[in-house]
Amino acid sequence: MSLHEREMLEALSSSRILTSMITPAVLISACGTLIFSTSARLGRIFDRVNVMKGEVEAILEDKISFPRERMQHLREQINLQKRRAILIQKAMATLYTATALFVSSSLAIAINTAYGRPEQAWIPTLIALAGGLFLFTASALLLYESRFNLRFVSRHIDFIEFLEEQAEKHDRQSRSPD
Repeated sequence: MSLHEREMLEALSSSRILTSMITPAVLISACGTLIFSTSARLGRIFDRVNVMKGEVEAILEDKISFPRERMQHLREQINLQKRRAILIQKAMATLYTATALFVSSSLAIAINTAYGRPEQAWIPTLIALAGGLFLFTASALLLYESRFNLRFVSRHIDFIEFLEEQAEKHDRQSRSPD
């Protein structure tokens, strides 16, 4: 066996490759966790939109009180949900890109450790940094999306308070003697 073949075999059997690949693996796991939770957020948006669709149908069938106010409220809420869904889709695409970059970085580390030269070590690092930028971007998008969720909840609470006020008015009017 030639010297070059022995060096290659030693490099491939070395634990150096695996230890070098750990950091990207942790980042891949972080991306996976964010993808899972982001998918759940998208599912909750779909469920909320389905509920709102039922409310619109009830308004159209004259089965619900305050139809004009409700329709206005639903239009605003559906618009918010649409904007949230778009942000979440962008965040998910960014997370998948980050994951692909971290996997690429991990493979580049393995290849560079086994076959490369020290002066090529910047390549996996650059790929990992690009993955980090995509992970950062996805986190920023999710932070921005969470503001829309807060707006959705606040407007929903405001509308519930409106309905409570209307119910109280109706109660007072029905109890007052004419």
